[in-house]
Amino acid sequence: MLKELDPLLHSQLRLAIVSALMTAEEAEFTWLQAQTGATAGNLSVQLNKLKDAGYIEIKKSFRGNYPQTLCIMTKLGKEKFKAYVEALKEYLNYK
Repeated sequence: MLKELDPLLHSQLRLAIVSALMTAEEAEFTWLQAQTGATAGNLSVQLNKLKDAGYIEIKKSFRGNYPQTLCIMTKLGKEKFKAYVEALKEYLNYK
């Protein structure tokens, strides 16, 4: 029997966000927006869903006079992403 795919990560935008964060220790909101092509509103909603599930941490601060939002993968988020990738591999090799 195939493993269930994590519904939180199965969303295209949330998967793109987590995939980008897996390659960077932390990423600014604007960088994630550029990488994913998402609108600011949609990206914000999806980041909050990931934060509420404990997959990412969000840090808000200021750089000079400008607000800065940093997103960081948590240990749980990394584990969930790796499990998701392994489950996908099972689907791809399913016979």
